[in-house]
Amino acid sequence: MPLHDVGYRPWQGVRTGPASTVAVIATTGIRLAWTSRWLRRAVFFAWSPALLFAGSFFAFEQAADEGRLGALRNTARSGGDLDGVGILGSILAETLGKPGQGSVEQAGGTGPGHGGANAVDQTRRTVWSRLLLAFMRVPQAVLLAVVIGLVAPSLISRDLRAKAWLIYFTRPVGKLEYILGKMLILGLLVATITMLPALALWLMGVGVSPSIWVAVTTWDLPVRIIVASLALAVPMVLMSLAYSSVTAESRIASFAWFATWAACWIAHTTLSTADLMRADDSSGVAVAAGVDFSDFDSRMDEFLEQGPRRGGRPPGRNLRQFRWLSKAAGLDTTIDRWAWLSPYHSLGVIQSWIFGIETRWQAVFPPLLSLTLVSVVSAVVLWWRVDAPARA
Repeated sequence: MPLHDVGYRPWQGVRTGPASTVAVIATTGIRLAWTSRWLRRAVFFAWSPALLFAGSFFAFEQAADEGRLGALRNTARSGGDLDGVGILGSILAETLGKPGQGSVEQAGGTGPGHGGANAVDQTRRTVWSRLLLAFMRVPQAVLLAVVIGLVAPSLISRDLRAKAWLIYFTRPVGKLEYILGKMLILGLLVATITMLPALALWLMGVGVSPSIWVAVTTWDLPVRIIVASLALAVPMVLMSLAYSSVTAESRIASFAWFATWAACWIAHTTLSTADLMRADDSSGVAVAAGVDFSDFDSRMDEFLEQGPRRGGRPPGRNLRQFRWLSKAAGLDTTIDRWAWLSPYHSLGVIQSWIFGIETRWQAVFPPLLSLTLVSVVSAVVLWWRVDAPARA
């Protein structure tokens, strides 16, 4: 009876390397996550705020093309209402209303001989940057936290519960490839929710602008969008995967994720409110830690003293809108000394720094240090825990 060699046979194909391992893990994770109906709805809903901001881009370019920036400047400096252009109104009022805002005085004419082209370009860069910052900070960052809370907790905990590590780490799959594959899953979600809509807004702004050369004068904004998205992704991805790696129950990891964001947000809001109350008790200036709220309070007083706006709307609505935009678009020039307590507010300060709106190192350093520590600790926990069952 003949004997046949039924042992192991050498692989005759072409080895594709670690990159293919990362790609397979990422595509499989995306395919499994996309089966969730809630995830599909959340991603679809994440693009909805872009329509509102697209209208603001269009309104600004129409005003610039028709030479109405000078008139809007005069209206803003006289305390008039710019709400007729939607969310853009408050940003334009702040940008055009400052006497030292470049040479906006000449922005009423943009043709040859008017000398206002540079003024319009400067104003466009400022307004676009603040619109993009507000878009990435408020609707997209909040929605991204929700989406990551739906996807990330089960990425590693599910493998721990199903003992999938027996398959992963008994094959030529290294720990680094496994972690990078899981990170790529969340990185693609970050790009889908934050980076791609923001880049689409920039392209739309270029498309409705008077000249294609606007893409040249604002060439750095896409780069800033990409860098801001990466700054948003790194700490969020590492922290969420670290939570997922410490437990086999995805519900516990999900609770820890949302509890962290909620608790840190409440702590930041409580301490910031206490500072504002202290500022009101001391004539609008908080001396503690060198924080000066006088400019912010004076803006609030201006809104309250102007009385009812056109159309009969009370000033309270504009006050609430200004408070929202003051943080989201970088209009509030005060230093948020408690931002380092909250990942959301820390990420907002870093994104404002990336867009060139916040330039004070004393405002940027505490949030930057806080996010760096969170990322490093999360990476260490993730690296240690991801193959802990195999070492046991």
